[in-house]
Amino acid sequence: MPAAPPSMLLVAVPTAVAAAASFGLASALQWRATKEVPATGVLSPRLLLELIRQPLWVLSTGIVVLGLALQVLALAFAPLALVQPLLVTDILFGTVFSAWLGHRRLDRQILLGASACAVGLAALLSLAQPSGGSADLPPLPEVLPLAVVLVAIVVGCLVVAAASRFSGNAHVAALAVATGVCYGVTAGLIKVVTGEIRSGGLPEMFSHPAFYVVCVIGPIGFLLSQHTFQQGVLIAPALAIITIVDPLVGIAIGVAWLGERLDISPPALAGEAISGVVVIAGVALLAHRGTQLRHDVDRQAEAGTGARSAG
Repeated sequence: MPAAPPSMLLVAVPTAVAAAASFGLASALQWRATKEVPATGVLSPRLLLELIRQPLWVLSTGIVVLGLALQVLALAFAPLALVQPLLVTDILFGTVFSAWLGHRRLDRQILLGASACAVGLAALLSLAQPSGGSADLPPLPEVLPLAVVLVAIVVGCLVVAAASRFSGNAHVAALAVATGVCYGVTAGLIKVVTGEIRSGGLPEMFSHPAFYVVCVIGPIGFLLSQHTFQQGVLIAPALAIITIVDPLVGIAIGVAWLGERLDISPPALAGEAISGVVVIAGVALLAHRGTQLRHDVDRQAEAGTGARSAG
């Protein structure tokens, strides 16, 4: 893949970082807004009806649109292999912004875990260097195997999220994985849709099935993300899982459906394996800290209930 000219990088890099900051701030605002409305069942659209009355949530939606515009601008000046690693820093921005909005000091364990996830995933994507490929989907028999796997993952996650026998952390993790899968599929199919626009204009876009799949899966992913933020005690663990699953699913779609290639030379594979270990360590640290804080919240709630009963 040829290197982008320095003049283009001067536009693409700060724009991609600004997009990541926008996504991080929007996630922090959404996480806070979801705590202000009643909980609903998994995939219940009533949550969005409650959230749309929250000015903070409406503001976050506008910031998401701004982030998407910045992402598109960055991709116009630089390849996906450069922009995507920069975008995963949204977990760092989201962690910092959520601490700021909550008027609490930034937890060093949380910051370390979020940093490990962002740096590890950025290194993984940089080493993989996806290249080549097209914007045309292969015949249906070639699409089905990965599609079945992705659908099975989402369905399995929703079953876990809806089951009462699993812990709150399991619910959050399952919702985050399902969200990441939906986002990754949406991103992969958007590439197909934009290819149709380039080749034949808007009429071609409306005639392609991928456009209508995006119109269904995209909103489902967004709805799942709001449920994820509402159920999570911390934003960092959920955002870390979403941030990891999203690009990995996108890469899988690029390789399996669009014919993209990855660098699988021995040095690259070794670096990718190390990067993966760093990411897993970051997620484990965030999950452990999230469990500690959830237990603290539960104990505080029990103490408050006991005090009211004694009174």
